[in-house]
Amino acid sequence: MKLLRSFLKVLFLPIFLFPGFLLAQDLDCDVIINADQIQTTDRRVFQDMETAIENFMNGRDWTPDEFKIEERIKCSLSINLVDMPTIGVFKATVQIRSSRPIYNTNYESIVFNFADRDFGPFEYVESMPLEFNQNSYTSNLTSMLAYYAYIILGLDYDSFGDLAGSPHFQIAQNIVTSAAQSGYPGWSGLESTRNRFSLIEDITNQQIQGLRTGLYKYHRLGLDIFENDPESARSEILKVLESIKVIKSRYPGSIFVISFFDAKTDELVNIFDTASMQDKRKAYNLLVELNPNKADVYGKIIN
Repeated sequence: MKLLRSFLKVLFLPIFLFPGFLLAQDLDCDVIINADQIQTTDRRVFQDMETAIENFMNGRDWTPDEFKIEERIKCSLSINLVDMPTIGVFKATVQIRSSRPIYNTNYESIVFNFADRDFGPFEYVESMPLEFNQNSYTSNLTSMLAYYAYIILGLDYDSFGDLAGSPHFQIAQNIVTSAAQSGYPGWSGLESTRNRFSLIEDITNQQIQGLRTGLYKYHRLGLDIFENDPESARSEILKVLESIKVIKSRYPGSIFVISFFDAKTDELVNIFDTASMQDKRKAYNLLVELNPNKADVYGKIIN
């Protein structure tokens, strides 16, 4: 699977920009800190925090695989600091996104789009080292960051190989188990069905495994062939939507299903915008049933 991933990604970018033998870490993560709601005279800590988190995400080898610079997974963390109850302690929300390239195009498809409303509380002071140990709990901040790093990796690998992200999801699940001892929000299934605990529970649930398989079919058998064979690509994507329909009937509140459509809604409209009327109607009916809150967006398919 890694060879396939490397082969596909290297085709999408101008190779002359990158020395072929230079190796980089796994993620290409852009971090934005919004501290407008925090009242303090020392604003340097926020730039320092932004740099430290970006270095933490981008400077580690999260996997044993070797990634060339052009192979790194593009992702972003938009962290909105909402409160500083005491000096050096912050509460926040975060929007996490990741994407992957589509074969024979310059297009990047969003794979993961997730809002975490309980990103914290966490401690940070200027120049504080961010330490993480996969085998033990170190801090809430690095546990949250590492958790999302492995979720991003797992979903990206799943999109290139059927269930290829399993090792990364296992580590994410281990992080949840270790972090649960902290008592901080987001690590327990008793709090919410839309938090970190619930997301990894859904991803690793055998009864929802069809969505992980669907990620592979959607991207490799759908989007990656779309440029050359759009009809076959749409047919495969419709099959994926049918399989998600079965999953949603069993788990109507699945955060994994919700996050899939948070990532794919606009893309699905574009996919079926130029389809046959039969496929337009079929896609529209499925999408409105699966994601009724976006019915007005899906209406563009048939209008």
